[in-house]
Amino acid sequence: MANPINRRRPGRGRLPGRIPGSAGHSPGAAGRAARAPIPFARPSVGREEERAIVRVLRSGWLTTGRVTAEFEAAFAAYVGTGHALAVSSATAGLHLALEALKLEPDDEVITTPYTFAATAEVVRYTGAHPRFIDIEEDTLNIDPALVERSLERKPARVKAIIPVHIGGLPCAMGALTAVSARFGIPLVEDCAHAFPVRAGGRHLGTHGKVGVYSFYANKTITTGEGGMAVTDDGALAARMKVMRTHGIDRESWDRYTSPDNSWQYRIVAAGFKYNLTDIASAIGIEQLKKAEALKALRTRAAERYLRGLAGCDFLELPAVHPEHAWHLFIVLLKPDRLTIGRDEFISELAARSIGASVHYTPLHVMPYYRDAYGYPPEDFPVALKQSLACVSLPLYPDLSEEDSERVIAAVKAIGEARRPPHLRAP
Repeated sequence: MANPINRRRPGRGRLPGRIPGSAGHSPGAAGRAARAPIPFARPSVGREEERAIVRVLRSGWLTTGRVTAEFEAAFAAYVGTGHALAVSSATAGLHLALEALKLEPDDEVITTPYTFAATAEVVRYTGAHPRFIDIEEDTLNIDPALVERSLERKPARVKAIIPVHIGGLPCAMGALTAVSARFGIPLVEDCAHAFPVRAGGRHLGTHGKVGVYSFYANKTITTGEGGMAVTDDGALAARMKVMRTHGIDRESWDRYTSPDNSWQYRIVAAGFKYNLTDIASAIGIEQLKKAEALKALRTRAAERYLRGLAGCDFLELPAVHPEHAWHLFIVLLKPDRLTIGRDEFISELAARSIGASVHYTPLHVMPYYRDAYGYPPEDFPVALKQSLACVSLPLYPDLSEEDSERVIAAVKAIGEARRPPHLRAP
């Protein structure tokens, strides 16, 4: 199935309104905002989250308990899966998923080098090895055709495929699920950037065996730190639940709220400390209620960028999709149309008090993976090329129109000032 992506061109759409309880600039603060630093990211939390935290603090139970169970049930219902397990991070969720799939030393997991450290390091936690596959040039997501080609050449020992929806843009899930089915290899979706997004009529994270979401401070919904793993496989869910809290067969809430107040428990495996607290879950419940509204505000900010930067011939704008979480707004600089590189471009934004970041430096050029596996940089040429050109601009729900325009003006000014002489207007 083709991925319905408009290949790196601007899109248009109705701009949604603000949500109650979210922070932002007041109308009279435009002059101050124009001079204030614009951060790369900012969480959108309000009084609802504050009140939810206070209720938990006053309840006398702060760690994993009733509120976390409520968060899990609400999240499972939201995405349409049988099971949801709240965890301390998306990294923890990915690790639990691979452990439950019974990876062994010297197994392999296919994933992308164009991702954050967690996606590949969890593979190493199990003793298995990542098998990197290059990305599509326009989407920055893993290339399904290359995944299939790699499996055709060498299918043995590959026990999972981890696609990553970069920036909130869906991977080509139709093609990836077809490859998964053909070779009998489970998909574990890294949805750290991609909530709430549907593709093919289903939420991202529900196309494979397990989906894992991040609630880190800059994500589309947040609990400060935290994540969620979802699955329809009851056996996998049961294993992950036991392993997230030291391999103990009964969680504290179950033990201390049982009718007989039974404290007994059994350690049935050498587990981990990956549970989420009720304090964090209370924030998550309120954030989940706002998820669609927060997504609409991110979309509105992204559309301002797409319109405002459409004429910049020194930029390649991100691909757009009918469904996009817009966790990140990644532009690619065209090196032949600038006299400075990516790092200098970010420095010039910083000089104007505008935060920016890079997503990502490919893992295969990082010292650990380079030295452990002997990758030369050119092994994944598309990931390398795009990583040297990528700049992530500020994007968050409370990014005001004034601050958006300030970012757009700064990007344009830098591009014009750093244009090669032969491309300047006479």
